[in-house]
Amino acid sequence: MHTVLIANRGEIAVRVIRTCREMGLKTVAVYSDADIAAPHVRMADAAYRLGPAPSSESYLRTDLILDIAKQSASDALHPGYGFLSENSAFARACEKAGVTWIGPSPDAIDAMGDKTAARALMEKANVPMAPGTTDAVADMDEVRRVSDGIGYPVLLKAAAGGGGKGMRIVEAPDELESAFHAATREAQAAFGDGRVFVEKYIVQPRHIEIQVLGDQHGNLIHLHERECS
Repeated sequence: MHTVLIANRGEIAVRVIRTCREMGLKTVAVYSDADIAAPHVRMADAAYRLGPAPSSESYLRTDLILDIAKQSASDALHPGYGFLSENSAFARACEKAGVTWIGPSPDAIDAMGDKTAARALMEKANVPMAPGTTDAVADMDEVRRVSDGIGYPVLLKAAAGGGGKGMRIVEAPDELESAFHAATREAQAAFGDGRVFVEKYIVQPRHIEIQVLGDQHGNLIHLHERECS
């Protein structure tokens, strides 16, 4: 590994660039027209334009990103988080193109990257979860039926991606329809996937994470617990 393309923007890309420098790796940035003067573009060893400002025409264009990887002789790709980081099809496309994917394996992304699939997996393993759906909701009738069943407040949540995008807290039934359409639009714009599911909203929760890292040689470590509330 000698050249890493960072398929992301902003502070996320800046952090990856700094780490690559510490490791003696060259970096390639990509940018939309809105980010032409962004810090990550100036910091990288090379930078390539993706397209117009909307992420659907730039940071979510897997074909353009793989073309740039080839043009720039990048032999690895770091997706950051959000955008394409939980897109297993893109991870597989990178591997097929001979570009090392820096992140979870496509199979792991399939299992955990899609929140509805993750909920179904946890349900199968008898892991306690907040009440809600294990599949994306089909329409407003289903959203209303599920929400009425588990009680308000509820959380409408994008099935794909992360970073808090495509999420809406709904306190009462008359807020439901507008929140559903807003969450769907935001999820589609951010991740190219407008599916959302319904979950009971937990007021004043504790958010504790345990991060697990593994490599292709079977080595596994955990980074203890982290308070993310």
